Amino acid sequence: MTKYERAQQLWSILVLAAKNRQVLTYGIIEQATGLVRPSIGGMLSPIQNYCMNRNLPPLTILVVKDKSGMPGDGFIAAADIPKAQQEVFAYDWLDWGCPQKPELEKYDKKKA
Repeated sequence: MTKYERAQQLWSILVLAAKNRQVLTYGIIEQATGLVRPSIGGMLSPIQNYCMNRNLPPLTILVVKDKSGMPGDGFIAAADIPKAQQEVFAYDWLDWGCPQKPELEKYDKKKA
């Protein structure tokens, strides 16, 4: 499975988390997907870049390091974490739909 196929899967998990107003730790993502923790950030990167390039709220902000509620070091899409999380919770992600692998790949290569 490619990085972009994994990102597409993670998108769905993050959308459900947003709909339920939840944040997910890297540990939860690891348990739910079988991805090892060090590789999760790389799988989130295409989603972060897609959101930044499409002017969407930063969906990947819902993945946090631990109970501190802070996203991982690779997160660059927002400075005001609580405000951005509220924007993600308020957005109608189901209406937007899930980006397909070619779109995630295209926007990842733009490197927001």
